[in-house]
Amino acid sequence: MPAPLRQGVDSLLEKVTLPVLKQAARTLSERYRAELRDGRLHMGEDMAVKAYLATRLPATYAAVRASLIALADARPDFHPKTLLDIGAGPGTMLWATVDAWPELEQAILVEASAAVRKVGQALASGTIAARAEWIAGDATIDLDGLKPADLVSIAYVLDEVAPASLPKLVHRLWQLTADTLLIVEPGTPAGWQRILAARQQLIEAGAHILAPCPHQAPCPLKPPDWCHFSRRVARSRLHRLVKEADVPWEDEKFIYLAASRQPTPVRPARVLAPPKGGSGKVVLKLCQPDGSAGEQLLSKRDGDVFKIARRADWGDTLG
Repeated sequence: MPAPLRQGVDSLLEKVTLPVLKQAARTLSERYRAELRDGRLHMGEDMAVKAYLATRLPATYAAVRASLIALADARPDFHPKTLLDIGAGPGTMLWATVDAWPELEQAILVEASAAVRKVGQALASGTIAARAEWIAGDATIDLDGLKPADLVSIAYVLDEVAPASLPKLVHRLWQLTADTLLIVEPGTPAGWQRILAARQQLIEAGAHILAPCPHQAPCPLKPPDWCHFSRRVARSRLHRLVKEADVPWEDEKFIYLAASRQPTPVRPARVLAPPKGGSGKVVLKLCQPDGSAGEQLLSKRDGDVFKIARRADWGDTLG
């Protein structure tokens, strides 16, 4: 995470006792894992927000930032001036977007929880150059009256929305998208299915898929396989204490979708799994521009392609 964000989080957590933070973190984790939709906000209370800052913010930031990198790679000419983030949490997407495009001028952040908005405003105040306006609103019912933005985003929110409400929400998000829409979800089979449904709906609405897919064809993967990616995140000392974890890192699994109103150039194949290396060879699971997917063996005989493949990681493109 950016140093000012890390410092702001540390400042907010310095007076919270460890036992209280541990209990809040357990409760928050249980709600996320169960994908509860009981009408209560996952981060409706102040202590739940602090637990999120300690245990989830670094990982969600890493996933969002990786998704923005993929978007920028697919659209090098895209430089958003305005951001509309739905279900903004403590401003995770805002921080990641400003890191990707420092020239961002304005951000509208819609968040239902007053406790989260308060924390988000405190973290951004005096450190984010873009004009940031925080709006109280539910993602499913309070999006009327908003103006379109260059970049519209919604991260780790669809899993909190009743399935029957998702098509209407995706439709409204696309209406508000002046250029590009980014959706990020947990990298679970259920998260992938939500992304697939949104992807199909957006394609039918005329969207051009930027990433991760290098094509507009139906997803070639079939259950029990699913598309997702991973980012390794270092755990702070406090994070390890709260989670009672010995390992100094965690792997955040996520899935994302970037869709644009602008036609997309030809996109190279994307790596769908950790590469399998060997002496003078590498095996990559690739999603191809022709709509197919599968493992491909590349060796020194493949010349420059092999040089690229040898450096490729899970989630990268071969180009």
